[in-house]
Formats: sequence, structure tokens, C-alpha cells
Amino acid sequence: MIIDLTGTTSSEIASALLRARRNAGSPAMGMVGTIVVVVDEASHHDAMKAANEAGREHPSRVLVAILRPGRGAPGLDAEVRVGEGIPGEAVLLRLHGELAKVPESVITPLLLPDSPVIVWWPGGGPKVPADDPLGKLGRRRVTDAAATRRASVDFSARAEGYEPGDTDFAWSRLTPWRALMAAALDQYPTKVSAAEVVSAKGNPSADLMAAWLQCRLGVPVEQKNSRGPGVTAVRMFTPAGPIALTRPDGAVATFSIPGQPDRPVALKRRTTSELLSEELRRLDPDDVYAQTLACLVERESMPEDVKKVGATQRKTAAERASAAAKKATVASTPVQETAAKKSFAKKSAGTSGAAKKATAAKKTVAAKKSPARKTAAKKGTGKRVAGRS
Repeated sequence: MIIDLTGTTSSEIASALLRARRNAGSPAMGMVGTIVVVVDEASHHDAMKAANEAGREHPSRVLVAILRPGRGAPGLDAEVRVGEGIPGEAVLLRLHGELAKVPESVITPLLLPDSPVIVWWPGGGPKVPADDPLGKLGRRRVTDAAATRRASVDFSARAEGYEPGDTDFAWSRLTPWRALMAAALDQYPTKVSAAEVVSAKGNPSADLMAAWLQCRLGVPVEQKNSRGPGVTAVRMFTPAGPIALTRPDGAVATFSIPGQPDRPVALKRRTTSELLSEELRRLDPDDVYAQTLACLVERESMPEDVKKVGATQRKTAAERASAAAKKATVASTPVQETAAKKSFAKKSAGTSGAAKKATAAKKTVAAKKSPARKTAAKKGTGKRVAGRS
């Protein structure tokens, strides 16, 4: 059922929702929360479609706010949708003139009571989501750095203005990547000396991935550009070889661990509705995202040569072993030669001294034996002469 309301108010919209539920035969509300979508006219259709698809897992009231500030008279147009394949309720709101500057006055009466509110900006979002008038209503504030019209996202402003509940789709896209890299170190516990992230140029997810690796591992992380799509490879360098997760086609990745065969992994690029569903599963603050934001700001302040320190540390085990062997050979050769010379000199000295002692002993024995032999010879000669005579 679709109900069009022109020049309406929040109370009339709430009455239309109640009337539509009764006509559909379900006066009770089975919704778990409210999703507030702040979007422009050009992309509101895709945003509402993604929110309704996420509502199949989390039935919610979807309030799509299209802000049209201008000099015209303030006004509010609405389109209420109940049923028609929608798991919850959907309301398309168009705020004109001065009313677009105070959207919270329209949205607040339409929020479901005693249920969480998720505010989502598909077009990028404000620099500090918690300071936005609609952001203050939300328990979770979801932005998308990849959809911003600016050349780069000012993560420093988001880090300074971070409030529990802030998150970004650029971070949500990394969930399977982070899970696989953490599982790799569980399967193959080793020391990581450096890391590398390869992605399309200007990809905010790659910036967050590099900051997360550097923050968690305490090693230098280098970023490289590729043709994409998105993040194409993440590598952690270890003494036995790199632990790598490569996805060149955006659908199937190859998971490589030293000493094990390569394994294909289903790692397709997820749709917007899948990312939104992930954010709706957990409504508690993401402390890891907050820490990664702080590390990213610190990383961006580093000089480029410091960021690339990891490139000089990427040596294979064979190269390091060869270098260590060469160093050991060079260091040990002079010492071994000196030791050999000393040993030979000692042996030579010992041999010559023993020879001299042996010669002296022989001479002494010969000298002692010589007079005795002469005396015995004389006696023998005298006896022979006396016997003849």
C-alpha cells in the first residue's frame, strides 16, 4: 500500500502509518528499530532499496529524508509504503525550504519508541557525524567514505569528533579481510616484519587496512596502487615467506600461507544492503574502529620515507640466511687464521723443544756409557795378555 501526502505534518504521517497497518491486517508492530536515511533526490531510490533489503533480516521502519533547502516556503511531502514486498515500513520524506534546516523536528515524532535508531548517510556523510542534528538522534551513525564527492576523506576530523556508535562502510568492507588475516596468524603463529596493502588509488578502505595492520602488529606498512577493484591484495612478510590474501577480480581470492598449499576463498565485493545488515547486527560501539582512526591520523602525519621503511625489510629466509652466513664467514676468518697460526707456532715450539731434550738425553747417556766401555775393554785386553804369557 502506498499513501501520498502533500503539504503534510508528522502527526498526519504517523496516522497514515497506523491506518496502513490496520488495513494490512497487522496492527501490532514487529519492527526492531528505525533506520533514518539522509540522501539526495538522485540516489534515494537505491538507498531505500538497500534499506528494505536489510530489513528482511532486521524489520525496521525506514525514514528516507530528502533535504531541499532553499528560499521557497517551508513544506513537507511524504510517501508512506506498507506491504508491497517491504518487510517493515518505509516513509519517503521531502523537506523544503527552512524546514530542511531542522530535519530533526520532522523525524523525531516518527521514531519507534524504545528501539534503537540508526542514521545512515549513503552520500558520504558529515565530517563529524555526532554533531549533525540527525546524527544526535542515532545510536549508530553510518557513513560511507567511498561515496564522498571530495577527493579524500578528512579522517582526522572524524577521529577528533569520534563518538561511540560511529562507523563507516569503508571499515565494514574490511571485515572479511581482517578476519582472514587474523585467522592466518592463528594457524601460522610467527613474527611479522612488515606488511603491504595493494588497492585502487584513493581507496579509503586500504587506508584503514594499513592503519589497522600497523596499529595491531607494530610494523611498517606500505601502500601500493593497482587497477582495482577496491583492495586487491594484503601481504604480511614473515621469515619463512609472505602470508598473502590476493583478490585481483573482486570475487575470488587466493589465501597463501608459507608451507601450505594455496586456497581459494570466496571474497566478493559486498552490496550496500549486506554492509548495512552487518551494521544492524551489532549496535554496540566499535572500539577497534576508533583505535584504527587514531592510528590512521598518526600514520598520515608520518613522512613518506618513514611509511616505506617496510620495503627494505622484505627479505626471504634464504636471503637472510645467506647474508648471515656471509657475515659469519667474514667475521670468523681472521680469528680462525690467527688461532691456527698460534696453534701451529705452539706445536712447532713444542716439537723443537722436545727434540732438543731428546738429543741432550742421548748425549748424556752416551757420555756415561763411553768411560765404562773403555775400562771394560782395557780389563779384557789385560786378561788376554796374561793368559798368553
